[in-house]
Amino acid sequence: MPSFDIKSEINSHELQNGVDQANRIIDNRFDFKGSGAKFSLDVDCITLTTQEEYQIHQMLPILKESLSKRGVDLKSLDPKEIEVSTGSASQKIDLKQGIDKEIGKKITQLVKSSKMKVQAAIQGETVRITGKKRDDLQEIMGKIKEENLGIPIQFENFRD
Repeated sequence: MPSFDIKSEINSHELQNGVDQANRIIDNRFDFKGSGAKFSLDVDCITLTTQEEYQIHQMLPILKESLSKRGVDLKSLDPKEIEVSTGSASQKIDLKQGIDKEIGKKITQLVKSSKMKVQAAIQGETVRITGKKRDDLQEIMGKIKEENLGIPIQFENFRD
């Protein structure tokens, strides 16, 4: 029986390369000289640190451009509030990975409302779609792509 999996993951290697590239751009820019501006990557967040709040506003587009050139979907970034203290400013950007239960339910409802002969099953942080016809599965892929779920989605493990 044909099936495929829906996942939401970030390529960690390309994420690391994008952050490193953004740091190199910041190091070479004249308006950031001596400000101590940098991007740091943790397990599930990117931290922007510098001396002034307005520099954070200038750093975010640099990061987004570097990541988009590397193929990292910008829907996976969730910027938080800018924290300003004396002599420093920082901002955390959470990285969204995995399909949570709400979005998984939304995907299964979308599959059920399509009135096609396919089934959706939530399996942890992935959703498996199975059906009898390959064409039905491809049509479901199109419908899920059209739906704005707010997270990056990849279709994997397509089996006949």
